[in-house]
Amino acid sequence: MMLPRGGDAGSKPAWKAIGARPAACAPVPCGGGWVSTGEEATRASERPESPASRPDAAASVVLAMRQLGVAALPRNYELFYEAVTGGRRDLVDALSELGARPTQKQLDEIACRLLGRSNEAAVEEAHSQIASKLGEIIALLRKERSSMETYGKILGETSTGLSSPRPLSREFLEKIVSVTATATRTSLASQSETVSTIGSRSNELQSVRMQLEEYKRLADTDPLTQISNRRAFDRTLAAIYDNNRNIVFSALILADIDRFKSVNDRFGHPVGDRILQIVANLIRSTVKADAFVARAGGEEFAIVLEGCGEDATFRIAEEIRQAVLEAPFVNVANGTNYGPVTVSLGLCMATQAQGPDDLYGKADQALYASKAAGRNRTTRFSGLKGGNFIKNWLLYRGN
Repeated sequence: MMLPRGGDAGSKPAWKAIGARPAACAPVPCGGGWVSTGEEATRASERPESPASRPDAAASVVLAMRQLGVAALPRNYELFYEAVTGGRRDLVDALSELGARPTQKQLDEIACRLLGRSNEAAVEEAHSQIASKLGEIIALLRKERSSMETYGKILGETSTGLSSPRPLSREFLEKIVSVTATATRTSLASQSETVSTIGSRSNELQSVRMQLEEYKRLADTDPLTQISNRRAFDRTLAAIYDNNRNIVFSALILADIDRFKSVNDRFGHPVGDRILQIVANLIRSTVKADAFVARAGGEEFAIVLEGCGEDATFRIAEEIRQAVLEAPFVNVANGTNYGPVTVSLGLCMATQAQGPDDLYGKADQALYASKAAGRNRTTRFSGLKGGNFIKNWLLYRGN
């Protein structure tokens, strides 16, 4: 698997307004250092604070925007909220580089590039086009109805004239035939034009509908890894609890790349991005085609399985772990080996949770347990002592 040539991972200015970036999946800086392989301790925290223990996200967003002099617009709140809670290192870095008092144009460009707002705008435009085309078709049908009513009125008057008890002159009959023929030709021409125009508008609607489907797909796709994004993941997770059948036959696996911050620090973000892409492809190719795979944030991936018991889910998680462990992460251009790369995994069955948030939280606890036990392993939530696991941040610090 080809990776880009690693360059100097120059240090970037800290984003003071958000500080330690209490993101749901963003790495928390904890000193420098690099550990390449083995189970030795790393000097960088790999996992974020839990949602329950981190500072209030909304307060962090407001504080960050106020300190940077950002206008209090809804789209800006969305942008900074994603940076605080979404585990997007690329987004944090992009906002950091703007410095204090960024322009609205700069913020909108970042949102378009990293949050896919251009896709959302395209979806809105597609909806607008569909509404416009449907409006044109309705107007045509109304026009055709009016035309048919006029034609019907002419035929009715003709019928009344023909049924008159008075003798009908040849001149009168010729006039009736002429009027009827003219009305019929006009009606047929109008119908033909209407059919043709509706056919044309229908083709245009089909084209817009296909564009809309593509825009929707892009809106649910992580731009870096080309698998589903967090928005699609949240929706899929919530759908599990829509009916009892889904609950009985569904499971969640969370996978997190071990010591990923160290990879970025040593080799640079282009290499880190390529590793994310490779791991995403490995996960996607390891599970069945109907399994849902998403980038949950940062270096964390989520897999939603249906129709699998706990033992089968554990085997699939182990297959993912083994596939990543055995994959070569080598730059074929210069021979640099960025591996081995490993992942820690945690899984939870939907029946073991009360809802989507609880399911994610319990799978996350199992993932933390894998990290605490030495990384590069899979843990079941059901196997945790007392069905719970308390996170201890000292486990992630180096000696």
